[in-house]
Amino acid sequence: MAENAPVVVAGVDCHSQFHHAVALDDRGRKVGELRFDATRKGCHRATGWLKSLGTVREVGVESSGSYGAELTRVLIEAGISVVEINRPHLHTRHRKGKSDGIDAEAAARQVLAGETRIAPKDTTGVVEAIRQLKVAQDGALKARAAALVQLRDLIVTAPAEMKEALSKRKTLRGRATLCRRLRPDIARMHEPSEAAKLSLRSLARRIATLDEEVVELDSQLDPLVRKTAPRTMALLGVGVGHATQLLITAGQNIDRLRGDSAFAHLCGADPIPASSGKTVRHRLNPGGDRDANSTLHMIAVVRLRYCDRTRAYVARRLEEGRTKREIIRCLKRYIARELYKSLRKDLIAIAQA
Repeated sequence: MAENAPVVVAGVDCHSQFHHAVALDDRGRKVGELRFDATRKGCHRATGWLKSLGTVREVGVESSGSYGAELTRVLIEAGISVVEINRPHLHTRHRKGKSDGIDAEAAARQVLAGETRIAPKDTTGVVEAIRQLKVAQDGALKARAAALVQLRDLIVTAPAEMKEALSKRKTLRGRATLCRRLRPDIARMHEPSEAAKLSLRSLARRIATLDEEVVELDSQLDPLVRKTAPRTMALLGVGVGHATQLLITAGQNIDRLRGDSAFAHLCGADPIPASSGKTVRHRLNPGGDRDANSTLHMIAVVRLRYCDRTRAYVARRLEEGRTKREIIRCLKRYIARELYKSLRKDLIAIAQA
């Protein structure tokens, strides 16, 4: 590219099948617009198109963690800086309308104005592998829980004789084992008793299959998380499930966060100013990653029981007139700071390995 080539920024509105890009020069004038396939080939085509317009300063991508994930990877591979763009505010949409081109241009103008400086998560490392395994694990756990509830409900409404036979086992798991042994008569499916046998056996087999899935995923996820975050796992109250969620929340490129305050904000564990006039106060942050917030809460609960230093802190704050709920909120902020430092060391060690 020539030295006097114009500097351009771009915004991309991403969808499952197609993406729409709009490029602006450094004065905010539209210099190009492109609709391209949401495939790797289409993303390379868009990258070449952007470079043909001038020196690409930055590209804002909507949905960089979902529909725009492949585009984000291609742009970064091409040496182009990418920032994550949130969807336009509803007021803006009501005022300007809604179309792919309008959304892409709005994203480009956010980049040009410097309104967003958030780097997208790196989806090419071990943390992305952990995220994918956890998604599958969570799905299996939810499906198993739903199947157990359905099994319980069907047993409640089953014919009396069948219910009595299943009541020999006191636990729902034990009854599921008995249900797997049921032998329905397919020729008599018009009878409720036979239909109940088939339904119960189907649910019981589903539960057993999901049990195997959960065990298999656990066997892969557990050593991977322990190897990725040994310092974090060594902290009091942090288990494999906690470390998994925290790694996913932070992302492989944790340096995209400015510090522990940004991490706490991402977890919804930072106090939000709510002052007005002579009233100076803070309120709970209802935003952030609620799964990460729940993880911080569980770690705080464990430390309330087993950590002497934490119990001493709670006693002191209670004497100051704080409620237990307020104290736990403070603890979550302190824990977020500690976890950020350990996660950062773990992920830097992975990058340097």
